Amino acid sequence: MLFDQHLVIVRGGGDLGTGVVARLHRSGFPVVVTELPHPLTVRRTVAVSSAVLDGEITVEGMYARRVETAEFAMQVAHEGSIPVLVSETLPRIPRSVVVDARLAKYNLDTRIDDAPLVVTLGPGFTVGVDCHAVVETARGPRLGRVLREGAALPNTGVPGEIGGKGAERVLRTPIGGMTRWRVQIGDSVRQGDEIGRVGGAVISAPFDGVVRGLIAGGTPVWIGMKIGDVDPRSDTRFDEISDKALAIGGGVLEAVMSWVSATS
Repeated sequence: MLFDQHLVIVRGGGDLGTGVVARLHRSGFPVVVTELPHPLTVRRTVAVSSAVLDGEITVEGMYARRVETAEFAMQVAHEGSIPVLVSETLPRIPRSVVVDARLAKYNLDTRIDDAPLVVTLGPGFTVGVDCHAVVETARGPRLGRVLREGAALPNTGVPGEIGGKGAERVLRTPIGGMTRWRVQIGDSVRQGDEIGRVGGAVISAPFDGVVRGLIAGGTPVWIGMKIGDVDPRSDTRFDEISDKALAIGGGVLEAVMSWVSATS
């Protein structure tokens, strides 16, 4: 492994975090991912966070597995796989880089002294205060740009358009409860079809399309939470990391490589 002396901890293994993991892993960095006990990932087929509930997952040839201890996570990372550790706090292991890829839109607990290099994704962080660099996550001409000062664009709350559909493509729960699905990721649906339920509330397809993502069945959710995504396109790939995730991952890789070059 080319950069085996520079362990990277990526906090959050959702679809965007997986884009970060892929860029770093393929470039020769050992990577440890931390996740929640019940991941909130929607695009689970292309997210290493799925290893938490499934035990393991392979995304574009990149093998990830759940591990139970920080020490074993280090071993697995240096062997060339992606360990996914259930931990809501930073594990006490030596690291060169911490990447906050949880996309909370605000700073949960990340500190600039968490590692020699701290990189964060999207809004909620200020360079020089919370981290050393921020990577822009908003779709548009600045997507994936590494910010060395200031902060990312503020969260608009409006999803980017895909196939002419924006906010309407996102499934949100009207009540709190547990998710139960009648379809799977990749299934075709017609407008009005029942996709599943949260408690007694029916979640219906907003238009004809393909189910692009669903939070894991049995996950406790709260009102207004994003729980799924319907894609109007018929040629969507459900086994490939998205262009957005790879662009963001490229920004993180740039930030890490420039730091390695400056400190070598």
